[in-house]
Amino acid sequence: MSAHSTPPPRFWLSGKRHAEQDVFFRQTLEAKGWQQGDEAQWQAAWVTGMPPRAAFKATSPSRMMNHIPGNAALTVKSRLHAVLRALRERTRRHYGEPHPNTERLNFFPRAYEMPHDYPALVEDAAAHPEKRWILKPTNASKGQGVQVLRDPTTAPLAPNWLVQEYVANPHTIRGHKYVLRLYMLIASIDPLRVYLYDQGFAKLASAPWSPDDIDNPFSQLTNPDINALNVDAEIPVEFIDLDRYRHWLREQGHDDKALFSQLQDLATLTALSGIEAMRARSREDGADPRGCYELIGLDCLVDDQLKPWILECNLSPSLGTCAKPEHGGVVEEAVKTGLVQDMIALTGLDQPPRDATTFDAAALAAERERAGGFVPLYPTQDANRYLPFVGLPSLADYRLAAELAPLSLSFHGQDVSELIDGERLALYHHPSGRYFQLNDSAALIWLLVSEGAPIETVLEQLQAASGGQVDADTLAGDLWSTLSLWWQHGLLAPGDHDTAEPDTASPAREHPATWRSTLFFDQRRWSISAPQGPVAERIADTLAPLLDADGNAPDTSLHVLESANGYCLTSDSRVIRSRLHLDDIVPAITQHCLSHATRDGQLVLDVVLLSRPEGHAVCVVPIQQSAQAMGTLKAVAAQNGLALTRGARLSLAAPDTLEPLNLPLGDAGFLLQERGPCVGLLWLDADPSDSPEAPSSLELLGALLPAALETAEHPQGLSPDALTALQHMTQGAHCARLASTQIKAVGQWLDRTPLLPSSHAAV
Repeated sequence: MSAHSTPPPRFWLSGKRHAEQDVFFRQTLEAKGWQQGDEAQWQAAWVTGMPPRAAFKATSPSRMMNHIPGNAALTVKSRLHAVLRALRERTRRHYGEPHPNTERLNFFPRAYEMPHDYPALVEDAAAHPEKRWILKPTNASKGQGVQVLRDPTTAPLAPNWLVQEYVANPHTIRGHKYVLRLYMLIASIDPLRVYLYDQGFAKLASAPWSPDDIDNPFSQLTNPDINALNVDAEIPVEFIDLDRYRHWLREQGHDDKALFSQLQDLATLTALSGIEAMRARSREDGADPRGCYELIGLDCLVDDQLKPWILECNLSPSLGTCAKPEHGGVVEEAVKTGLVQDMIALTGLDQPPRDATTFDAAALAAERERAGGFVPLYPTQDANRYLPFVGLPSLADYRLAAELAPLSLSFHGQDVSELIDGERLALYHHPSGRYFQLNDSAALIWLLVSEGAPIETVLEQLQAASGGQVDADTLAGDLWSTLSLWWQHGLLAPGDHDTAEPDTASPAREHPATWRSTLFFDQRRWSISAPQGPVAERIADTLAPLLDADGNAPDTSLHVLESANGYCLTSDSRVIRSRLHLDDIVPAITQHCLSHATRDGQLVLDVVLLSRPEGHAVCVVPIQQSAQAMGTLKAVAAQNGLALTRGARLSLAAPDTLEPLNLPLGDAGFLLQERGPCVGLLWLDADPSDSPEAPSSLELLGALLPAALETAEHPQGLSPDALTALQHMTQGAHCARLASTQIKAVGQWLDRTPLLPSSHAAV
């Protein structure tokens, strides 16, 4: 190489990935004379995942990064739902609920972010028991952690989880559920240019879809990493390219053009929903919009009415070949090769960098000439198609759109009072309480804009007011800065003639009213309150024998409250339990009641009792298997005419006798039980021993200790006398350790106890 020759351009490959993620990018650039560089030397960065924030400061038209700061607004599931919901709410507020613009945004399933949306999820699930729900980690890929929930109230009360309404009527191919993988390219955020690749795939689940087979991931989920594990499937991973898919749709009598028109609209609106977050983060990170682009994998489900739903946007979508050659892998590789080659051409990576500081119509035309299989979505010749959702475009967006077609952009004031003092003007925005004192220039802008003057008219008036002393570009920049502030805080609404009267009724969830009652237990009264709806109904149904709305004045209070982490149980002065699921609330209340049932010389046992007048069988239930165990005990109690209650006191002086505390257990038959002998001890375990021998007294003691309470002040430890009494009970009772689901075995054990002599056993 001579001293004056230009060094070859370099690409930087980085991130956590397999080599297959880089191969098409590397091959395309190496064929054009590029060489591999590093973090310091690059003109094109190809990073799987996100690069260090500092790398964005190096971006420019001659140093291009394959990511845009703030892309998490789209690629993190919870953020995607939030920005789409915000766009829909803003559109509804401006145009009303029954309006075509609002209805165009009905393409994303409702979702709840854990843990702070848990109470709202509980209410929705109770109000719509026909709905199904799917649990997803908010920032994971390859189907990790995704599962269909039988009961949405069991969702984890932890960050980074999303519970999404499950589209339960999917369109199928040969009886198999599928999801469309589309590829959206955001070529730049300023001015915004969005494309959708004309090829992609239908990704099929490996097992036939059935609405009743919700525990089978191979039937319900289409992710290839999950379905590759289906060793029983003839075709574990199958990809059908969009050409074949569309041909098949036409053969089935469907309008494929109508479906893909909806998909293009869905993709455009999705990109628009996240643009402000990306622009704000790009400014914060010092990224040059001319040097950043983003390839996103859109996953869309099509329902049996051929309506598309967006499920997620994938950062750094997989570019490896997932399917076997005979199952679509050959076409998959060809599509992904063309995708990367066309992306490189469109973004101009293999072109000399543009010197112009603005991106005009000529630059857009040149970009679209290089687009290959990428179909332009935005900007459009008809600016009004998306202007209602953009609201206030950036100045660069506005100038580019105005070059493409005549554009009339106007606004009107919304929820604002104008306060005038002489020649001074101030604005008060009622919903937010924000107060703005305007200078002369801002006052002129407001008076013109709030009355619906077109932006071009406002610019002309500002130019005249400046006496020609300020150039047009500076005035336009100042105008946009002012309008952006007002738009951001909700002072402006679109000024087109199709706008409805402002719809101030927010669809945001209203907090439920408070249900109140009095709880009477063990000669003590508590006033108890909870949110109306599923929580109050659960308490009232389960604890009905202990509730008395017209009882005497209570001794103290209990409150079930919504919190940022599910529900919490509090007294008037402290939090008793927090991070409660719906199913945890009644157990937390009863556990608190049991903690106040301690007496001198007695132990409180948080156990389940199977009872008859002849005596009581103590049942120790593992927390992690409580639902299965309680189902077993309720079935056995019903079959044999036994009462089923919770809680007992054990006298240290007479450890053969139990005093039932008579806490009810939901829909189990309730009948007050009297003091009587302990005739058996049953340990229902998730993993019982294979040995037919009864457990030793020490094993039973270990199972009972967590359920024993001597004093509320010291809930963890027992005195020597209490320990001796508890051990005596384990030695004297008829004992067994059985699986928590073995109804027949539990019945047979009862048949051998004094509680249920064989002559009385159910047949």
